[in-house]
Amino acid sequence: MMPGILEAEMNEFGGLIILGVAVVLVLLLLLSAVRILREYERGVVFTLGRFSGVKGPGIILLVPVIQQLVRMDLRTIVHSVPTQDVISRDNVSVKVNAVIYFRVIDPERATIQVENFMQATSELAQTTLRSVLGKHELDEMLAERDRLNADVQDILDAQTDAWGIKVANVEIKHVDIDESMVRAIARQAEAERERRAKVINAEGEQQAAQKLLEAAEVLARSPGAMQLRYLSTLNVIANERSNTIVFPFPMNMKELLEAIASTTARQDA
Repeated sequence: MMPGILEAEMNEFGGLIILGVAVVLVLLLLLSAVRILREYERGVVFTLGRFSGVKGPGIILLVPVIQQLVRMDLRTIVHSVPTQDVISRDNVSVKVNAVIYFRVIDPERATIQVENFMQATSELAQTTLRSVLGKHELDEMLAERDRLNADVQDILDAQTDAWGIKVANVEIKHVDIDESMVRAIARQAEAERERRAKVINAEGEQQAAQKLLEAAEVLARSPGAMQLRYLSTLNVIANERSNTIVFPFPMNMKELLEAIASTTARQDA
């Protein structure tokens, strides 16, 4: 009788084990059927390998084994583009790096149309950066960075639109040039400043000469004005501490001498 009781207990214990395993499997299936997506996430659902929709956020119920879900983050991604060797249009070798801001706006296309949208966007940004900057001279890279950022962004945005990607912004961070080129740029800037100084000085001389000519014409029309200007000059000289001796010469003395000379000439004739 003892062997029979033992056998019954063994069968009962085996049944409990089988029941426990079944319960665990059911729980695992139920857990695999329930997914929770955050507010910034979306789920691309595939049923037997075929696209069946985009779901989320919140609780998502899937058919175990039959359906699969691919999570997609919709937040803006900040990606640093590695340093690129670029030769400008005026044959100057520079090293340029940048940062791009982009996000997924269509989870379906970002999952189906491209294998890895992060890697694809990064590689495209590197080639676009080299292509765009290679069409400009070094001075444009340094002075017109905003326009170059906009050009790179427009090209990236147009090409990644098929992948469901929106490029929000592109910023060129550093443009590193060789030390010898830095010295050459410094000499160029110094020469440019000297040129501007000479041009400004020449323009000042020209304007001063023009004003002196206008003043001379005004004084020539009025002998009294010339006399007042003469007296004003004497006043300025008298106020200065100097050993200069000034002998006033009346402005009408010239006319008197000319009259005497013409009278003497007629008498001699």
